[in-house]
Order: sequence, then C-alpha cells, then structure tokens
Amino acid sequence: MNETKLTHAISWPRIKPSIALIFVAILAVILIKFQWSALSWASDYPSTWVIPLGDSLSVKIKWLVNEADLGLFTFKEFTRAIGSLLNVPILFLRGLLVTGFTVEGEHDALLQIPPLSWLGITIGIVLLAASLGDRRLTVFVVISFLYVAFVGLWESTMLTLASIIVAVLIGIITGLLLGIAAFKWVVMDRVLMPVFDFMQTMPVFAYLVPVLMLFGYGPASAMVVTLIYAMPPMARVTRISLSRVSGETVEFGRIAGSSARQLMWKVMLPSIRPRLMVGVNQVIMLTLNMVIIASLIGAGGLGFDVWQALKALRIGQGAEAGIAITLVAVVLDRISQQFAARRPVHRNTAPSFSKKYALLTIIVAIVIGTTIIGHWVPVISQVPDSWTFSTGKFWDNIIDWININLYDYIEGFRRFFFIYILKPSKSFMLSLPWLGTVLFISAVGYHLGRLRLAILCTVLISFIAVVGLWEKAMISAYLVGVCVFLASIVGIPIGVISAGNERIHNIVQVIIDTLQTLPSFVYLIPVIMLFGVGEFSAMVAVVMYAIVPAIRYTDHGIRQVAPHLIEAARAMGCTRMQILRRVQLPLALPDIMLGVNQTLMMGLSMLIITALVGTRDLGQETLIALSKVDPGRGVTAGICVAFIAIVADRLINAWVQKHKSELGLNAAHQL
Repeated sequence: MNETKLTHAISWPRIKPSIALIFVAILAVILIKFQWSALSWASDYPSTWVIPLGDSLSVKIKWLVNEADLGLFTFKEFTRAIGSLLNVPILFLRGLLVTGFTVEGEHDALLQIPPLSWLGITIGIVLLAASLGDRRLTVFVVISFLYVAFVGLWESTMLTLASIIVAVLIGIITGLLLGIAAFKWVVMDRVLMPVFDFMQTMPVFAYLVPVLMLFGYGPASAMVVTLIYAMPPMARVTRISLSRVSGETVEFGRIAGSSARQLMWKVMLPSIRPRLMVGVNQVIMLTLNMVIIASLIGAGGLGFDVWQALKALRIGQGAEAGIAITLVAVVLDRISQQFAARRPVHRNTAPSFSKKYALLTIIVAIVIGTTIIGHWVPVISQVPDSWTFSTGKFWDNIIDWININLYDYIEGFRRFFFIYILKPSKSFMLSLPWLGTVLFISAVGYHLGRLRLAILCTVLISFIAVVGLWEKAMISAYLVGVCVFLASIVGIPIGVISAGNERIHNIVQVIIDTLQTLPSFVYLIPVIMLFGVGEFSAMVAVVMYAIVPAIRYTDHGIRQVAPHLIEAARAMGCTRMQILRRVQLPLALPDIMLGVNQTLMMGLSMLIITALVGTRDLGQETLIALSKVDPGRGVTAGICVAFIAIVADRLINAWVQKHKSELGLNAAHQL
C-alpha cells in the first residue's frame, strides 16, 4: 500500500470549526471548574469588577423625575399631562359603565345620570354575538355575563372592561402606525425591532417603579404599563403582514391611480385584515393578562379582586374573579375572531344609515331604554344583592379535600422533584464558572449564526456578570430550564396526540385556550394552597402557565406537513408510528422548537411573578426594588431577564432557520 492510500485509509473525519469551538468552550468550562489557581477570577466574577449600574440608573431616573426641566415645564409635568389625557377616556367609560355622572351645582348636585343598566349591556353584547351567526358563541356570551352579574362581580367586571377598551384601542392604533412606519422605512424597522424585544421580554415589575414615579398612582400608570407589554405584537404583525402583500395587489392599486397614502390605507391594509386581527387578538389577550398587575397601581376591577384574594390566600374568591377574567377574555377573543372571519358585503348602491347601522341602532336603543326604565325598576339597572351568590366555598372545599385526603401523595411528589431534580439542577448551574459559560454560549452562537450572533451572545451574557447578578441569573436559568423541559416533555406528546385525533384536538383547544386566557397571578393561588411556598410551587405554576405553546405549536406543525408526503410514506409501507417518527416529527421540528421558544419566553415572564412564592432569583430582585422604590435596581434586573430571553430566542430561531434550510423548507414560513 502506497503512502497516498495509507493516508486516505487513516484520515480523520473533518470537524467544522464551529463545532470545534464548542468543544474548546466545554474544555474551558471543565478547566475553570476545577479551579486552577491562575483562573480563579474566571470561576467567580470578582466583586471589585462589578459596575453599580443600578445605583447610577436610580440617580438618573430620580433626576429625570425631580429635576429635569424642558423649559416651559418639567419632565414630570409633561408625563403627568400625558397621564391626565389617558385618564379622560378611562374615567368617561367608568362613569358610563359603573359610577354614572354627576352635574354639580353651586351647593349640591343638579343632575345625576346613572350608569348603563346591566340588563341593557348584557342584551346588547348578546345581540352582537348573535349577529355573527354562531349559536355556541351566543350561548357562551349569555352564560358569561350572567355569571359575572350573579356572583356579584358586575361592577368589577365593568371597571376592568373600561380599562381594557381604552388600552386595546390605543394599543391597536399605536401598533398599527408603528408597524406601517417600520414597513416603510428600514431605519425605523431597525430601531423599533430591538425596542419591541425589550418591551416584550422586560419584566413588568422592572419598570413599574419608574412609571409610577413619572405618571403617578392611578389608571394612567396602569395604562402605560399595559401598553408597553401589549402593543408590540400589533406592530410586529402589521409589519410582517405588509411585507407579504403580493406584488400583484400593489401593482393593481398603482394602475388604478392610487396615491401612496391611498395604496396603503385602501389597498394594502384591507388586503391583510385577517392577519391584522391576529395582532388585535394578541393585544386583547395580553391586556387581559395585565389586569392584576395593573390593579396594583390603581386600575382596580377584577385584577384587584384576585390580588386581594392572593394576599389573603382565599382560593374561592380568587377563583371566582379569575374565572370572570377568563370569561371576558374568551368572549372578546371569540367575537374579534368572528369579525375577522367575516367577508365584506359588496352592494351596487350604498345603503342608508338606518340599514347600514341597524344593529348598532337597536343595541343603543335597548341600552338607553333599559337604563331609563331602571330608574323606576331598580332590578333592571343593578343586580340586587339578594340575587347574587358565591362559589367561593365550593372551591375552598375542593382544596381542603385535596389537602386532607391527598396530602401524603402531594408531599411525596414534591419531595421527589425537589431532591432529585430541582436541587441537583440548581447546584449544577451555580457551580458553572461565569467565563466558561459565556464562552460556551458564544461558541454555540457562532455555530448557529456565525460571528454576529456570537458577539451578541457574548455581550448580553457578560453584562449579567458585570452588573453583579450572575448568581441570581443562574437560579432563574435553572428554574426556567427545568420548567421548559417539563412543559416540553408533557406538552409535545399532547400536541402529537391532538394532531392525530380531531375529537381530542377540539377538547385540547378548549383547555389550552382557557389556560392561555387565565392571568398569570391566578395560577399562584391553588399552587400555594396545595404546595406552600418555595421553588417547587414556582415550578408548578410556571409549567401550568407556559405549557400552552408547546402543545399548540406541536399540533400546528404536524398538521402543516404536506399530505402528499404522508401518502408517499404510506405507499412505501410505513406504519402510522413510522410516519410520525420519520416524516411528521422531523418536518414539524422547526415549529415544535418555536413552541419551545415561546414556552421559554412565557416561563421567564411567569418566573418573575413566582418570586412572590419565595424564589430567590432575578424576580426577587425586581420585587425588592419595587418595595424599596429603587428604580435602577429593578430596571437592571429586568434588563438581565430580557438579555437571557433575547439570547435564548436568537439561538433557537437560528437553529430553526438552519434546520429548515437543511430540510429544504421555506425559511420564510412562520406560524
């Protein structure tokens, strides 16, 4: 055998440079972990290197609130003026739905206008649902509004509805305009997208203190906090939908003589109305998810009822208010979806006002008529106390029965998870050297997205160490990692089963829709009552809250596999399990991973709230900042959470795009 043949015979397999970097990073982690004396600084970040960013931010924020002068007025006066403007529509709707209006005279009230009657509002919403042609929706609306009326939550529900209407309208309009701006101007798009990333990944508690300092305690602050959280999806959906308008549609509008403004508002936006309704739906859901946090800073309503029940550990009252929030969310969600599904009716002649707005005229007449009649017949105006009842005792009895009869099983389950899963995972994450972890994540980023992603990962993860929050970040990472793992191993099989059986699919959709509409705080009440406080309780709450995307995206991904590929596998003699394992799951894997990504995002947002049950992570840092009115400390912790979320999101999405290109799938196709 000659030298050339011998060389080929013993040649080593080629290793990609990016894979080699990952192995080098792992080796670095091992070397640092065994604490070479020369590398001790790389294991635990030296305290002398920490930059007190929180203190600096607190000083700047307090200067902005107390001393910043814009010339004619101070910055605080400017923000308070904006808050006053935001209060106007909220106070008007509150008067219309709850408190009524009083016209004051010199010495006493000249005129007292009552709020709209509960019966008129209920009939109006039912008629609106019935006009959409969905009997199930109509029945559901009837049951929902009778529930909130007869359990004594009508006033709280109307307070919540008043805030939601204003927040949703402002969120939709603002998001639509920003989405259009991002579509039209590349520079605006590059600026807005990172801002939206921060708005959606920054924990709400992190910017609660600065908002309170700038806008004061009341509905305006609650509105600002809600908009920061709920508006970005509308802008994102608008931008993406406009970018996907077909060239034929745009060209047709230009041929018809449309100006740039007419092309946008009369051609492109109407053509993407169904897609825009997805953004509207997200604004509604996220706004409702904020009602409890908004109640902490003056919004009131059902969120305040849930918060009071949580503080007093009254599971029954909290469940009642939580169910009411869920019912309102589902009603608004289903009605908005039905409106999105409707197709415009084209007529040869323009209808008269009375015909065009016949339903609206009837609803207004009924609402005003019942309100007037309610002056003489009080039961039409307000639900009598004698008609109300409480389900609180029922829910309390369920929890008591579980605690009495299943305590041994629950405690054994809790101890098993804590001893064999949570504790070892926490110890492992806390033992990782900061520098080795940064190098490993950067190497993975380089493998998936080359230099740009590697630099982003390095900068964002290093920031956590530089500001002195590495240990708490590792606790957050371990908790959310365990929760995402558990949510995935439970949710993905459920999604697979749901995709393969239409009856199970319908049942699962109802369950996950309900879970998605429940505010995050609601999950804490039964968890605390059953498991007490601690990291195990936090884990259960996060898994329950974050499992929905794992199920939904898996179901969707498998259903999107082209039917001809499945038929080809059957023709080759593959069994049902082989088709699932070799065709459907590999092709659906990008969608499944996007679901895992969303599970991770929701887990991080919920993890901040679970600090209320005793976790000692970045969430606790934001709560301490809130209690001590230390805005810089909360914002710094919030930035760390946002950076963890952004790094995870970029890595997973880079992997998804890479996997799609390997499979030959359309990389632009998104859920």
